[in-house]
Amino acid sequence: MKKTYTSFKEIEQDLRKLSLQRQISLEEMKLLKSEFKDDLQPYQWVSTVLSAVKKYSIFYLIKKFFK
Repeated sequence: MKKTYTSFKEIEQDLRKLSLQRQISLEEMKLLKSEFKDDLQPYQWVSTVLSAVKKYSIFYLIKKFFK
């Protein structure tokens, strides 16, 4: 359903609102790009691998201990 405007003020308000929503969306995309870029850095990969190794080794030691 199309909105019917009765004044230029309403049109200007809607245009301003849409412009602000667009700017917010662009900034959110920039933030996501930055976060994604940070997640792909080698330090993050090493940290993730070390965390997984630590969890597996603890599980393995507990398993060996109870056998």
